Amino acid sequence: MLVSLWHLFVGFFRASNFGFGGGPAFVPLMQVEIVNRFHWLTNAQFVDAVAAANALPGPIGTKVPGYVGYQIAGWPGALVAVFASIGPTVLAVILLGSVLLKFADSPKLKAMLKGVRPVIVVLIAQTSLQMGLTSMSAWMTWVIALATVALLYYTKVHPVVLIVCSMVIGFFVFR
Repeated sequence: MLVSLWHLFVGFFRASNFGFGGGPAFVPLMQVEIVNRFHWLTNAQFVDAVAAANALPGPIGTKVPGYVGYQIAGWPGALVAVFASIGPTVLAVILLGSVLLKFADSPKLKAMLKGVRPVIVVLIAQTSLQMGLTSMSAWMTWVIALATVALLYYTKVHPVVLIVCSMVIGFFVFR
């Protein structure tokens, strides 16, 4: 169990503390740790975990670690994984808050962040494509996906409405 807790800490520390841009940017890094490096979940299980996490309120950067940590090592695993995801950042903000504010308008910092943005976009796109191909195995999933794209593009429907409607459709179609 100790090894599992240490691996949970290391995996989620890397995923969340090297991800720039918030929760969606963590997803590709979490996938590398959860699916590829430690093999805690299959890609299909990871897609389901992310889908469930997105359907629940709160940040994805704590929901997925909590779920995976619980699956690997129960409540201690959930606590370690969530702490590894948010603890170092909380400590950095507390300890380095004034330094961060001092350099917030730094041209060098802005240049570095501008350089990392394309990498984050590509990581999110690559993970989205991989998750999409894994989760859209039935023709009805393609119908739901295409309807979602059309509704998002042509209307101002709120994403929550789409998530709830797709859950209801899934309940009746896939059971």
